[in-house]
Amino acid sequence: MSLYVIVGAGATGSAAARLLADAGEQVRLVTRRGSGPAHDRIDRVTADATDTARLIELTRGAAALFNCAMPAYDRWPSEFPPLAASLLAAAERGGADYVMLGNTYGYGPVDGPATEDLPMAPTSVKGRVRAQMWHDARAAHEEGRVRVTEVRAGDFLGAGAYSPFTLMVGAQVLTGAPVSYPGDLDVPHSWTYTADAARTLIAAARNEKSWGRAWHVPSVSRAPVRELAARLALAAAVPSPELTHMTKTELEEIGRTDAVMAEFPEMLYLYDRPNILDASFTAEVLNIAPSPLDVVLDEMAGEHG
Repeated sequence: MSLYVIVGAGATGSAAARLLADAGEQVRLVTRRGSGPAHDRIDRVTADATDTARLIELTRGAAALFNCAMPAYDRWPSEFPPLAASLLAAAERGGADYVMLGNTYGYGPVDGPATEDLPMAPTSVKGRVRAQMWHDARAAHEEGRVRVTEVRAGDFLGAGAYSPFTLMVGAQVLTGAPVSYPGDLDVPHSWTYTADAARTLIAAARNEKSWGRAWHVPSVSRAPVRELAARLALAAAVPSPELTHMTKTELEEIGRTDAVMAEFPEMLYLYDRPNILDASFTAEVLNIAPSPLDVVLDEMAGEHG
């Protein structure tokens, strides 16, 4: 039995904690409020992860430290850098391997399927934050201070998932409300199931080929938003949704009174054209396959049942 420390109890962090605990491992789940799933082998700890000295204490003896933390979307530039620096230092000084949950923001706009070996070329504020986190971690790895890897996900699906689809489409479909979405409703898009992201994090932490590079989570679907919304409605046995396109002007108007929505305009390049992740290397090396989409949609439908 090994000890694994997870910072962040969102949908993916909680899923990873449950998977590890169910496999007989000891899990220390660190959050500001001591939240997370109840389990005999999950120790829920209340701590501020930017308190590096405290985090080093909590990390000593761990096989790996997972960064599944997620500051509020509108506070990434101010809150992510000190948080990431603290986790990197804790992994290095606590003697744990460091596994980051990331996304594709650091690539910037990409023509064609995105692969893990793409250079960091961010065009957004949030993309630059993510890219710097990876650059700092990779530098520490190359200097031999700590072993690091990053698992990059697309937009999340699943119970408790947080993404443009769950925020602006899923809940509305399940309650019969009209949907207005600030992206192309009919282009393919890679979607990540939170449990698949958790399985990929764990597989990366246990594979000697993982270190010093990034991995993509295999997508549960590449369905366009319109198709995905219709399939969610079918799974929930509710009427097919009415979907319309939200213009950038309309989105910016909403953002005047909603700090989170105000962050979306700079990321529209992810949603107004095909956005596909190539995870073939993950499938080959880490032996991760995506869950069936119907399972994910049934879970989401049940969450609002």
